[in-house]
Amino acid sequence: MLEPKPTPPPPPPPKGLRAEFRDFLSKYKVMGMAVAFILGLYLGALVQALVNDIIMPIIQYAMPNTSWQNISIGPFQVGAFAGAVLTFIIVAFVIFLIVKMSARANIQ
Repeated sequence: MLEPKPTPPPPPPPKGLRAEFRDFLSKYKVMGMAVAFILGLYLGALVQALVNDIIMPIIQYAMPNTSWQNISIGPFQVGAFAGAVLTFIIVAFVIFLIVKMSARANIQ
């Protein structure tokens, strides 16, 4: 009867601060997370500019004599909230598209 091969022992921990740091970077893919975080920040800023500088002025054009940030319903300032919701929806849709394309390209 065949017996399963014993699992090899784990590699020894790296010695020295520099080696430990390099192991940490590669094990937790910190550089990839940092790049994704930075790109996410700038994607948010880009979408914020799209909403504030292109989409909302069109809405303001449709509603002359008022600024979209100052639109209110009773005591509630809903104009700025509507801009934030629109920004969120656009960012969520872009992230959805990125995830969908990476799944189709078999990128994990």
